[in-house]
Amino acid sequence: MFALDPAFAATSHPLLELALCEARLQDDARYGWVVLIPRVPAVRELEDLSADDQARLMAEILAAGRAVRAVGAALGRPVEKLNIGALGNVTPQLHVHVVGRRADDPAWPGPVWGHSAALPYDAEMLAMATQAATGALRTL
Repeated sequence: MFALDPAFAATSHPLLELALCEARLQDDARYGWVVLIPRVPAVRELEDLSADDQARLMAEILAAGRAVRAVGAALGRPVEKLNIGALGNVTPQLHVHVVGRRADDPAWPGPVWGHSAALPYDAEMLAMATQAATGALRTL
């Protein structure tokens, strides 16, 4: 049975359940950032997914990219570059980060992971970001 790692609940907000993944908005207002967590029990690596689920994940990553761009546009910070990563060093449950980057973001040009403490969304920005992301994800 699939269970979401508690680390995701503590650091992100639910968006939608897609065909394969739970989509969540990372709680860092400095970046448009969606995390996709496949709802498949006990997977740690991309290779643990079936071929069909691997293809489905790729489609959902592309949709998450559109969602991240929509968040950036809604918050007045258009995305210049998408970063996509499936690291899993800290939280081993398979998940994919889709992060919108800009040359003026605090971590540019380095990675966002471990750069500095997150800046949580305030209620108004969270509502705007969530609405933008879910609208884009629903086009999948």
